[in-house]
Amino acid sequence: MKWEGHRQSDRVEDLRGGSNGGGARPRAGGRRIGLGGIFIALLAAWLFGINPLTVLGLLGGGEAALEASTPASQLPARTPAEAFVKTVLADTEDVWAAYFGQRGLQVEPPRLRLFTDPVPTACGTGEAAMGPFYCPGDEYVYLDLGFFDTLHRQLGAPGDFAQAYVIAHEVGHHLQHKLGISGQVQKARLRLSKAEGNQLSVRLELQADCLAGVWAHHSQRGKGWLEQGDIEEALNAAARIGDDVLQRAARGTVVPESFTHGSAAQRQRWFRAGLQGGRIEACDTFKVQEL
Repeated sequence: MKWEGHRQSDRVEDLRGGSNGGGARPRAGGRRIGLGGIFIALLAAWLFGINPLTVLGLLGGGEAALEASTPASQLPARTPAEAFVKTVLADTEDVWAAYFGQRGLQVEPPRLRLFTDPVPTACGTGEAAMGPFYCPGDEYVYLDLGFFDTLHRQLGAPGDFAQAYVIAHEVGHHLQHKLGISGQVQKARLRLSKAEGNQLSVRLELQADCLAGVWAHHSQRGKGWLEQGDIEEALNAAARIGDDVLQRAARGTVVPESFTHGSAAQRQRWFRAGLQGGRIEACDTFKVQEL
């Protein structure tokens, strides 16, 4: 992915190092969790109803090891990882502004916060190394960069476009929020059983995957910055975080009614649906019977 040299978003806030002007600096090359530890932690996540991606983020020990406290003002203002995030976010801003503008609509883009230490959000406290999530209450995407290390080294999904897919997926959740889709889903879940509510969550997540595909379609048409193998990186990442793959890794069995994000095949299928046509209309996961 030839991302260097493109516009960077000014909507990224770097909270790493703590909000009090100081904090611990992440140190690369720290202790890593073995596969056995990952599987045990995933099993605990499924038993207690915790989002497995949150657990995986917490296991990103390679980026979570800490050096001595360093004032936030002394932390690097611009690292390649931060520049990458800003560049991808800027492109989502450009793509969606053009897409909705052509339809006479204006959708305010999200902001993004990079963090490592616990951070207050409108959705509760974002924990250190929690991984990526979107909070509709304050309309921020929250990202611990250590999750990308987990994605690469522990889940087997390397590549810059795999990381871009993760960011675009969270931006997709922002679009769902602004368009009123996620609010409708949350209201509907209150009237449903847990299994039925899980199914709605799956459809919401798969739609965000599809929206990430729509972004990738228009991003490539506009910049031509994708290289051979980039799309495969995103598809591989989508598969590696499929509910069936994570469940099988955690406990050796798969329970479809407990899915909340979709299977590997479903996540790949809906990313492709958005990628191929580049149309939001192809992302209506709530009207199809077979996902």
